[in-house]
Amino acid sequence: MPDERRHRGPHPEDAKLFSRDAERELRNAVADLSWLLTRHYATPSALKLVGDRYNLTQRQRTAVMRSACSDDARSDRQRRLVPAEQLHGQPLLLDGYNVLTTIEAALAGSVLIIGRDGAWRDMASIHGTYRKVEETVPAITVIGEHLTELGSGPCTWYLDSPVSNSGRLKAIFVELARVHAWDWQIELVPNPDRVLIESKRLVATADSVILDLCAQWLNLAADVVRQKVPNAHVLDLSG
Repeated sequence: MPDERRHRGPHPEDAKLFSRDAERELRNAVADLSWLLTRHYATPSALKLVGDRYNLTQRQRTAVMRSACSDDARSDRQRRLVPAEQLHGQPLLLDGYNVLTTIEAALAGSVLIIGRDGAWRDMASIHGTYRKVEETVPAITVIGEHLTELGSGPCTWYLDSPVSNSGRLKAIFVELARVHAWDWQIELVPNPDRVLIESKRLVATADSVILDLCAQWLNLAADVVRQKVPNAHVLDLSG
């Protein structure tokens, strides 16, 4: 069945699953999972143990998994986090889908979660295909405005070439960059994670794999949402 969604909006049950009443239990679950990860428990078995203990749904377990990390990972990620005010004049590499879908979700009223490492993440998943939604152009626009306000240097966006419609999304980026005179380059690559990890430049992402291995990172989605989408549904599971 074709995907008819026009928004990156919330799941029908999110109001209940990520309510203020559920927040305390989810935060406790993140703390417990992080405790197990710190002691080198395997993620799948640790997540099942924690999820069963708190009787979490699959969607809640996903949120807990995306929010948790070991003590060492948290310390190391925060050590390499660059404050937004230091972006001025610096070139920036962006994990395209990771940053974009988070801002799309924020604009659409979907839940965002603050992980134990301080990174802001969405609950959206791209399974081989990206679908443009009504929030796509506004999301790119507010990101561009924010980067301009920060005085960033040239920006290179990396999009996964195996993901369907990446070429169409690249064209949208290119056109918006032309209209606003943003110094942006858009690259389609087979594996953005590898490019971003191997680069020594500043990276904008909330992807845990990249955060553990990149030289330095910018919590760009968090900064954009704070400044441009102040009424976003944000759930703080950082503990």
